[in-house]
Amino acid sequence: MFSLLFFAALCASCLAKPGLVHYSYSRAVGSGSGESFSSEGEGRITAVRVWEISNSYITGIQLRYEYTWTPVLGRKVGNANELDLFDGEFIFQISGKYHTNYIYKLIFVTSKGRTLNVGQPIQKSFNFYPVHPDAELRLLSGRYNGNGITSLGAYWGVVFMEQSNGTSVGE
Repeated sequence: MFSLLFFAALCASCLAKPGLVHYSYSRAVGSGSGESFSSEGEGRITAVRVWEISNSYITGIQLRYEYTWTPVLGRKVGNANELDLFDGEFIFQISGKYHTNYIYKLIFVTSKGRTLNVGQPIQKSFNFYPVHPDAELRLLSGRYNGNGITSLGAYWGVVFMEQSNGTSVGE
C-alpha cells in the first residue's frame, strides 16, 4: 500500500508543471577595472539617475527601489539625468556604448516605450535585455574607478506583486 501511494505521488509530481525560472544575466561589458559595485533594493525599480561628464563618459548611476534610492554606483560628477517610472512601468532593455576604459552611453528603455538617453554615441555598442518576456531589470553590477563607470552588467527577473496593495511579495 505504501509503495502504491509513493508511486502515485511520484507520478503526480512528474506531471505537475515545473517551477519556472525567470531570471537571467546580461554579461558585463567594459574593462572591469576599479572597485566592484552592485545595486540592491526591495520591490520594483521606480526611477533611474545617471551622471555624465558632458561630451565624455558615464560617472555614476543610481536606482530607486520603490521609495528608497540606492547609494550612487560610481560618483556624482557632471550632469545628472533622471527618469521616474510610472505605476506598473519597468525597465526591460539597456543599450549603450563602451570602450576599454569607460561606459560612454546608456539608454534605459521602459515597458511604456519611454527612454532615458545619456552620454555620447561613440565606441562599441551593447544591448542588454532579459531572456524571459515577463522579466524586468532587478539590479546592476559592474566596476568603477576614481573617474567613472568602467564596466556594467544587468540582472533580470520577475517581480511578483500582491493584488491588494501592490507591495512586493517575492522575487
